[in-house]
Amino acid sequence: MNGLKVGSRRLQDTMRILRRVECRWGQIHLPLSCRFMSQAKDPPLTADRYRVSRLPFSEVSMQDLRHFQKIMPGRVVTDEDDLKAHNIDWLRTVRGHSKVLLKPRTTEEVSKILEYCNDRGLAVTPQGGNTGLVGGSVPVFDEILISTALMDQVISFDDVSGALVCQAGCVLESLSQYLGERSYSMPLDLGAKGSCHIGGNLATNAGGLRLLRYGSLRGTVLGLEAVLPDGSILNCLNTLRKDNTGYDIKQLFIGSEGTLGIITALSVMCPRKPSAVNVALLGCEHFSKVLQVFTLCRDQLGEILSACEFMDSESMRMVQTHLKLTNPLPDNAFYVLVETSGCCGKHDEEKLNIFLEKAMNFGFVTSGTVATDQGKIMSLWALRERITEALAHDGYVYKYDLSMPLEKLYTLVEETRSRLGSSAQCVVGYGHLGDGNLHLNVTAKSHNDALLSALEPFVYEWTSKHSGSISAEHGLGFKKRDHIYYSKSRGAVHIMQQLKNMLDPKGIMNPYKTIPPAE
Repeated sequence: MNGLKVGSRRLQDTMRILRRVECRWGQIHLPLSCRFMSQAKDPPLTADRYRVSRLPFSEVSMQDLRHFQKIMPGRVVTDEDDLKAHNIDWLRTVRGHSKVLLKPRTTEEVSKILEYCNDRGLAVTPQGGNTGLVGGSVPVFDEILISTALMDQVISFDDVSGALVCQAGCVLESLSQYLGERSYSMPLDLGAKGSCHIGGNLATNAGGLRLLRYGSLRGTVLGLEAVLPDGSILNCLNTLRKDNTGYDIKQLFIGSEGTLGIITALSVMCPRKPSAVNVALLGCEHFSKVLQVFTLCRDQLGEILSACEFMDSESMRMVQTHLKLTNPLPDNAFYVLVETSGCCGKHDEEKLNIFLEKAMNFGFVTSGTVATDQGKIMSLWALRERITEALAHDGYVYKYDLSMPLEKLYTLVEETRSRLGSSAQCVVGYGHLGDGNLHLNVTAKSHNDALLSALEPFVYEWTSKHSGSISAEHGLGFKKRDHIYYSKSRGAVHIMQQLKNMLDPKGIMNPYKTIPPAE
């Protein structure tokens, strides 16, 4: 194995050196390339496909456009071609027909926009990198789009405490690079890091690849600034780790998906950048072995374990077929990707050696490879991070982001595959072992009502029956709004509705999303 001395001859013979894989793809950027997007057919309008009725909001007039031009000269987009990409989600499953996109640079401009829209009864849809998977970041009808793309400034960074303050439109990868130059890192990492905005990450409470190590955004975000629907600016931009004064208001906006206001700035606690990183890709014969590998790596790797992901053989086939990535291992039913991050390379290598030797001797894994070089580490991660991209090349994708007890995690994939039979092109299961997060994906040549009926509510009922959540990290957006009751009680949803009505009485903020209307 690369850079490691392993005591077991069997392990040395079985673990294959990652020689053929080169980091040929550079940084991983989602959404899909413009070339692929332009070749795909536009989906039907969301309102037509899902039979949604427009609420009685005002329509944008020339007078409205002139007012917005006064607020932000030259940053009001009305060209139909320029708006096209903003009206369609990157999975190309939902589509609105907004006629105007606003691009503010400051919180004050956002405040003026929302104050005006609230007075006029104009509905708005906040949009960051538009990398969401549940239709939450695109309009359903003609809502005004408010992009955070130009709100991309780092406001401050404390190199002692690690507290970063930045605007909501900062791209996650850019923040990671900024911090890396200062020997720090972001506590969040996503496959879409090259496109997603940190404000959108907060709005959806994105989980990501290293929640196992750093926890959720709810724990690492210190404070935020948001503009309420009436234009009021809420300043909770605290940088303290401890502040026990009253309600923690920022938590209302983390995961609210733009339905309560627009997050314009935030402060987040950033960890030191690890100086030693290792990644192992392991092959397993059965999912029971995957769980044994996870248990063993938690026990043996402890504080240096930063990620533990799994993929099934169909996931691997997707990235090999559609993206031409190279699998350095023999074919296996399952693959486990384990990452360690620490500050002492020798110490980490010793712990990783012990874990790998035990995993092999116990019969948990059949093959594997280890990467310590940055290029090869990225190549191994690409096999996991680019699955979503590969699936989009396979056809229309039905995506389910679920969490449940680990012992049930893959059972749903197997039962779904058996239920659908030949009616689906491919049924794929992969996800985060560290937090019990399954990504169940089903592909077909095109959208099919019969296939959708076979999937829903079956997937949600199964998840609820096994004490799971129908949304682990991508939120509810438009697609899952009315399924919220599979994971939340009616009492809990009623309180959400009351909060929504209190902060947004006219309902202009991201309508038709996240919170179902009161009965």
